[in-house]
Amino acid sequence: MMPMKEAVSLVLHHSSASSSVSEIKLFSDSLGYVLAEDIISKENIPPFRASIMDGYALIASNTPGEFDVVGRSVCGDGDYAQQLQHRMAVRINTGAPVPDTADAVVPVENTKLLQEADEGETEVKIEVLKKFTATQNIRPIGCDVHEGERLLVAGNLLSAPDIGVMASVGHTQVKVVRRPLVAVFSTGDELIDPTSDARTGAIRDSNRITLILTFKKHGFQVHDLGIVPDIRDKLYDTFLSACEKADVIVTSGGVSMGEKDYMKSLLVRLGAKIHFGRVFMKPGKPTTFATLEKEGGHRKLFFALPGNPVSSIVTCNLFVLPALRKMSGYKQASATIIKAKLGFDVNLDPRPEYQRVRLDWSSSNENNESYLPVVMSTGVQMSSRLQSMITANALIVLPPRTQSISRLHRGDVVDAMLIEQP
Repeated sequence: MMPMKEAVSLVLHHSSASSSVSEIKLFSDSLGYVLAEDIISKENIPPFRASIMDGYALIASNTPGEFDVVGRSVCGDGDYAQQLQHRMAVRINTGAPVPDTADAVVPVENTKLLQEADEGETEVKIEVLKKFTATQNIRPIGCDVHEGERLLVAGNLLSAPDIGVMASVGHTQVKVVRRPLVAVFSTGDELIDPTSDARTGAIRDSNRITLILTFKKHGFQVHDLGIVPDIRDKLYDTFLSACEKADVIVTSGGVSMGEKDYMKSLLVRLGAKIHFGRVFMKPGKPTTFATLEKEGGHRKLFFALPGNPVSSIVTCNLFVLPALRKMSGYKQASATIIKAKLGFDVNLDPRPEYQRVRLDWSSSNENNESYLPVVMSTGVQMSSRLQSMITANALIVLPPRTQSISRLHRGDVVDAMLIEQP
């Protein structure tokens, strides 16, 4: 069996086939994609001198003293054209253009209204109560973004603020790394669709929908190829169809040692290279990973996952999602691992084990001993019991049992791999 660390390394090594392929996206559709180009601003922000305060634009050297209010400058009205003379002021709103001949903005609270007209609608004369200096309360042209500035760097994973920055400079078409397409199907004569009536010897297929929605949640487009019976030719034809539709093919079932576990032999028949077919881990030992080199340098990745529901989704998190992230251009393809304290005692297995847990910050600092979260078990950890994933937001990474250590205790510190938002 292949060691876990080596298996993950092999997957990531072969998961770069689409990293150099880009596509153009509308900026509003680019969230979660990786930039394939630098974003350079073609304009200044602000494009004019803008007021920081509600107040009066004037010539600072005239302050303090009385001023005639000769006009208004409000957001969206364009530049205020009138030339200001000695002791003239323009009423101005936050963000509005500052008149060319004004060099300061005095906040309303530093003034006194002396005269008004039109039943209080028009200000006529004010008094500035203190001395102001040139440039006070004015944002100069380009102080936020200047023309030619590099705003975002190729390789960035686009967040909502990143897209907001692009919107602010009118960059509405963005080149991103293309995400790989995924095809999913389940295998097994015993499987029936979740919408079918129960029958003796049949099991409803939960793996396929769990995998599909996991991929969709992470932003990947998925082709659902359904349930395929344990018939060699039908399985082979489905593999051929999947290769036409997708970059990554994910299956569940058919990888153990049963007489109808055909996946490995069919991958060989397809011409794929199997990199591993058994991994030193729990759950998920029969996990199989293979690649197929197609014409034009296009590489197909195959993940034949175990049929047990927990084994399927755990190995998806450990192998498939990191591969998809790597192919999408992520700098950090693997999931985040943090330190956490056990909230229960646990016996160690001969293999490294990935138990489903819930991270709990609320109880972690009761005695001010640590700022680490506490991991709470989600219940029975059988690989057939999908309920253990319902409240799980992490997988704890338990080391294999040794002669000196066979059990970990409550309060021991372990690694926890995040699989959901805490």
